[in-house]
Amino acid sequence: MAGTITDPIADLLTRIRNANQAGHNVVDIPASRTKKAVAEILKNEGYVREVEVIAQAPQDTLRVHLKYGPNREKVITGLRRISRPGLRIYTNKAEIPRVMGGLGLVIMSTSQGIMSGKRAKREGFGGEVLAYVW
Repeated sequence: MAGTITDPIADLLTRIRNANQAGHNVVDIPASRTKKAVAEILKNEGYVREVEVIAQAPQDTLRVHLKYGPNREKVITGLRRISRPGLRIYTNKAEIPRVMGGLGLVIMSTSQGIMSGKRAKREGFGGEVLAYVW
């Protein structure tokens, strides 16, 4: 596919969502620091098994190993991009949203980097609401 991707985070979420729906074990995504940070949060919060960076020219590849339950049930049931290039969504530390009554995950971009909503709240940061995962 020729052409540049205007929203790399939406691209990352879409590739993970599609691979998850199709029951794949791994999904390869063109790497960037932002995408790696988002994927690491998914790993730390238990939504994916492993994240590795495969060095290659001209761009590294981010390989995300998806996680399934014992009977191949999906760990990730939903991924939604919230803030997007055409409509940025920001929140302060007191109004960080909860996903699925606190069962889901909010991924935020703060002045201290990309982090989960829980961590942003704990450390007292607001920022841009990138995505919801549940």
